Amino acid sequence: MEYLKITSLGALKNSSWKSKSIKDELRDNLIISKTEKKDIFKDIHGYEETVIPDLERAILSKHDINFLGLRGQAKTKIARELVELLDEYVPIIKGSVLNEDPYNPITHYAKDLIKKEGDDTPIGWLHKSERFTEKLATPDVTVPDLIGDVDPIKAANLKLSFSDFQVINYGLIPRSNRCIFVINEIPDLQPRIQVSLFNILQENDIQIRGFNFRMPLDIHFVFTANPEDYTNRGNIVTPLKDRIGSQILTHYPKNIEISKKITRQENKINNLVADRIHVPELAKNMIEQLAFEARDYEYVDSKSGVSARLTIAAYEYMVSSAERRMYLNDESDTVIRISDFLSIIPAVNGKLELVYEGEQEGSYIVVLNLISKTIKTIFNNTFPVVNIKSKDKKKDNPYKIIQDWFEKNKIKLRNDLSNEDYNNSLHQINGLKEIVKKKLSGIDPKETNFYMEFLLHGIAENSLISKKYTNTSIDFKDLISDIFSGEKELK
Repeated sequence: MEYLKITSLGALKNSSWKSKSIKDELRDNLIISKTEKKDIFKDIHGYEETVIPDLERAILSKHDINFLGLRGQAKTKIARELVELLDEYVPIIKGSVLNEDPYNPITHYAKDLIKKEGDDTPIGWLHKSERFTEKLATPDVTVPDLIGDVDPIKAANLKLSFSDFQVINYGLIPRSNRCIFVINEIPDLQPRIQVSLFNILQENDIQIRGFNFRMPLDIHFVFTANPEDYTNRGNIVTPLKDRIGSQILTHYPKNIEISKKITRQENKINNLVADRIHVPELAKNMIEQLAFEARDYEYVDSKSGVSARLTIAAYEYMVSSAERRMYLNDESDTVIRISDFLSIIPAVNGKLELVYEGEQEGSYIVVLNLISKTIKTIFNNTFPVVNIKSKDKKKDNPYKIIQDWFEKNKIKLRNDLSNEDYNNSLHQINGLKEIVKKKLSGIDPKETNFYMEFLLHGIAENSLISKKYTNTSIDFKDLISDIFSGEKELK
């Protein structure tokens, strides 16, 4: 960039560079990106028709923004993407702690330097990646942390009044001059601290210990918050909400395809591992469907929400389960199994906020129920459904051949079975492979076993056969014999 060769105020004046506020920067660069059909928010999925248009309107209006939504709705991620709308570089007065515009100095340091050096005032350049500051709001945040405080020792040494600029130790916000400043979870900020932001947002003043310092800071504020009816830790005080230009509501993905894009983009699975483990598309759908089931489940607190982090963590855990089995059996590759999907409970447990009834039931049981609901939902959309309320369940039952086999046999699928043993176990069941091939003729041959096991789980969820989870295996057998064995155990 030619501008980087400019090192003095005089050279800057002779260049084509024009001073503009950060909000004008964002606005102008957004207009350019729209004109040139560039997608600034290409890593944000599912918001193309909702959040992004609202965000673009807010930027064009030069508004500070509050993103309001449940956890895991990409609020902070969107805020970080805004950096791409800044100019590549902006000039600053060298040595200034406030990133001061050479044409609009704020501090005594900058003003005195320009007065002394004139056109020889040294100029530095600040890259857009350095123009982003993020602060997590916590109850222990203080006004000096954000705004600054008077330094009495400096005042005494310089023999200056406390109302003089030079005695201030600047906080995070003044040091973020000409930057995007993000405060995450703003309701967690104590009301008295929120009050300290009033003047900055509206009048560009900062007030420290009763002294009013006129400081025209150039900052684009972005706040994130959960809905107030959920966060019992605090609220955004009304005058602060009034000063924030736009409040934009976020939401969870509307369908599984969007959710899969997010999981695929955000997961941290090693590429070398991913190349050795084949993940059927249906397994990916099951991970995402679990989140959709959880958001509607009566035992999960809907006000808390179910974060996209759940599906990301669950997907990583599922793949890791297959990876571990691959190492145990000294195999070069493998395919995801339903048992790998069942192993995700530890990755899901801590990401669900349960209502009282859910707490009574226990998180393990709640997640297990969600897994069952997921399998049943996807199975009923993939394979023929049998009406279990019918008096004659075996009439027009496409799974009768499998049920007949389980009347005399049972099967134990251990979690760590080798690929060969897993294949042999499934292929001994009469009719299992034939039904899969008939219904899903176009599937990848290496996914056949996955669908065969999925079929077993599906008919078990529809109460046609019995299944039982143990720490090391999944046991399938005839439903009637399971009932009688249970009675014997009771006796």
